[in-house]
This record gives sequence, C-alpha cells and structure tokens, in this order.
Amino acid sequence: MGKLRGFLEYDRIDEANIPVADRVKNYKEFTVHPGEDKLQDQGARCMDCGVPFCHSGCPLGNMIPDFNDAVYQNDWQKALRILHSTNNFPEFTGRLCPAPCEAACVLGIINPPVSIEMIEKYIVERGFKEGWIQANPPKNRTGKTIAVVGSGPAGLAAAQQLNRAGHTVTVFERDEKVGGLLRYGIPDFKMEKHVIDRRISILEEEGILFKTGVEVGKNYSVEKLKDFDAVVLCGGATIRRRLPIPGAEAKGVVQAMDFLPKSNRWVDGLTDVDPELHAQGKNVIVIGGGDTGSDCIGTSNRQGAASVTNFEIMSRPADDRTAEHPWPYWPFKYKTSSSHEEGSEREFSIMTKEFMTDEDGRLSGLKTVQVRWEKQEGERPKLIEEPNSEKEWPCDLALLALGFTGPEPTLAEQLGIQLDDRSNINADTKSYQTNVPHIFAAGDMRRGQSLIVWAISEGREAAYQVDKFLMGTTQLPTKTYGDLPNHP
Repeated sequence: MGKLRGFLEYDRIDEANIPVADRVKNYKEFTVHPGEDKLQDQGARCMDCGVPFCHSGCPLGNMIPDFNDAVYQNDWQKALRILHSTNNFPEFTGRLCPAPCEAACVLGIINPPVSIEMIEKYIVERGFKEGWIQANPPKNRTGKTIAVVGSGPAGLAAAQQLNRAGHTVTVFERDEKVGGLLRYGIPDFKMEKHVIDRRISILEEEGILFKTGVEVGKNYSVEKLKDFDAVVLCGGATIRRRLPIPGAEAKGVVQAMDFLPKSNRWVDGLTDVDPELHAQGKNVIVIGGGDTGSDCIGTSNRQGAASVTNFEIMSRPADDRTAEHPWPYWPFKYKTSSSHEEGSEREFSIMTKEFMTDEDGRLSGLKTVQVRWEKQEGERPKLIEEPNSEKEWPCDLALLALGFTGPEPTLAEQLGIQLDDRSNINADTKSYQTNVPHIFAAGDMRRGQSLIVWAISEGREAAYQVDKFLMGTTQLPTKTYGDLPNHP
C-alpha cells in the first residue's frame, strides 16, 4: 500500500501547533493543516508490510493501509468511504484517540510510524468541506423501536447503526446538549463543539430522535422503556475516583469532572463563571497524570492560573519502548502533551497525604511524600513511601483527575440488571446482552472507563447484536470474525 518505497523517501510529520502565547488566549483548536501534498506523502509512507498489525491495534478494525493508499493516490472520496465503513465518527477519533494503531504499525519497529491519526482527521475534514458527508436515511423502516440511553460515542454509534438497519431510534441524554463526555469532558481546544453539532445534524436528518434533559430513572420512568422493543444502555462510567485523605472535603478540592464541564458550559455560553471552579490567579495542582489531568492543565492555563503543577503517583516512564511493552503492544512511554508544553511543572513518584486548610476551611496547601514502586515476582508492585521526603506545597485549587470506578448503579437497580465484579453492567462481547433479554449495554458502562475508539466499536458491535436479536438476522457489519468487517 502507499508508495512501495515511500517510507524510505519521506519522514514522519505531525500536525504543527500555533505558538503557545497565541493559543492560550482562547479555547479554539490550534493545530495547523499540514497541506494535502504533505498528507499524500504521509500516506505514501504506509509500507507493503504483508500483515498490517495496525488492524489489530485499532479497536474498530479500521482498514488503515487502504485509506492511506487512497490518500496517496489523491482519491479522497475513496479514502472517506473506506474510513466510514468501520468508523462512524472519525472526526472524533482523529482528534482524541491515543492512536494504538500507530503503536502497532510495522514501520514503527525501526522508524517513526505512519501518521495514521492525522491522516484520518483530514480525510473526514475534507469530506465535510467538500460536502461529501450527507444524511443517508434508511429506505425502509422495520417498525421496531429502540431506546438508547446516553449520547456519548457508544450511544451515538449504536444509534446510527440501528437507524441504518431501519429501526426507529430514540436517544435519551440527561444533559442539555447531546455528546456526553465528548461535549462536557473534552475541552474545546482539543475539539470544538461544532464538530459534534454538525454530526448530530446529520443523525437527526437520518431520522434519529434526540431527547435532552431526560434522565432515565429520574425524570423519565424506567417503566416507559417497556414501550421499546429493545434498549441499549450507553450511560458511561461516571462515578469519580476519590482521594480519601484528611482535608478531602475542603473548599478548593475539586473533581476534574466538575471543573471541566463547568468550563465547557461557560465557553458555550450556557453558564456564568463560577469563581469556586475557576483557576484565575490560583496556584493549581492537578493530581493525576492521564489525559484528563492534561485537559485540566490546559484549561487552567487558559483561565489564567498563577501556577500549574501536575502530580503523578507512578514513576516517570521511559522515553522509548521497553522490553516490558514490546511491539505491537501499547508502549508506556514518557509523553508531553500540548497542555504540558503550555506551562506546568511535573512531579512523578509523588503521593498526596493531606489537603491543608485555613481557618475558613478553604484549601491552602498540600502535604506530599515521595514514593517508589517495588516489584515482586508474581505479585502486584508494592507502593513504598520514601523516608524523610515530606513536603508542603502552596495550593488554592486541587483538581482530582483520578479516573472513574464505574457506572452509576441507579439505572441498573431499577431495571433489575446484574453487575459484574467491577460494578459494570454485566454483558459479554458475544451478545452485549444483559440478564434482561431485550436490554443491551455498550461502551464504558459495560467495559469500564476506556477510550473513545473503544466506545464507538462497542456501540457498533452492540447494534449488530440488537438487530440480530430483533430480526433474527442482520446486514450490519461486525468485526467479530476477523480484522475486517463482514456480513455473516
């Protein structure tokens, strides 16, 4: 695929960013289009590797060499058709996916891998620009009705696939706008919300009904779900992990998923600025070194924080792939995000022991200790506190970016649905079916906190199983029987 010896002729390039001083002045995306000739060169780097491990690296089973070759050949419409055949929303994954496909790229064994995510993003953006992406409602309706609970990437993917099968689909979203964490958890500088809105407009034209401000089990009775022939639960994993240490309830100790949605709503003009949830002029410490922590850093910088420090309890990763994570597995390497580049101090192997407060009960600082991880054969690494390493840090706003423990249990309890030993909805990947036969589950609500690309994949696969359950057979695609989609 691509140009036979293109990987020898062209070096990898990534999207350039506008300068830090300019981009932190607003919340807009700040990447720079590399130019279509450069993108064709990147498509040319896709080598004729025989076994494309990128397929197995991608949870969606995207046909990556095929769309890379189409880009190299300057056939962007063909590239878009190939991309959309396995991925409903490449405009999301092209911006927000950590690109496990690139970690599995065969070229990546000896050279920097193909810029797959960047190519994916500009294929779909070219499609929107040229007007190639249009609503395609089903020609016939089956008479079956389906409720999808949750409008994140899993719910949207399931809804679109089931609508394509001819079913009448209603999506319930408890927030005021559609999108789930795509809208309220992802800052605009990583994905502006018009990217969601233009896709939702297409889904609505295709016949999907969206009901916002509706929380099933609270202001919408679960009894009403009996009116539907099938239900797909895609409510996500939204219970935040807490830090049970002294001072955790102090004013100024804030969950990331309170801070980020508030900021997003303010940027969207839906709310006023809340001084308690705003970083302006404050010494901010972000606890948690993942993507959510990075989003908190970027948001804090744009809000005018006096300082931003990032704590990570794990040790600093290696700069390159280690023997513990051989190709084609995901490598745990040191990563500097665009938000880190905008300004933050990073501390590794550090654990917060106490949130200090003033006489008014407001956060004034943190007490920490350095830690190390002791590996023992056959056991989980043991956390060891380093003696005489205590330190105090001034802090006005501590943001907890510690991830999620699972879905909220209320809906499962009301529906009589069993949970697994991790408190997720109990449904396997063979059927995505719960113990209540007509109720299915997909995405983080089923698998636990995970990636957007996995959510889309699960939504598609659940839709396949729902259609098969309702109709006895299905023409929807699935990846279950191999790397490539098929119609068994």
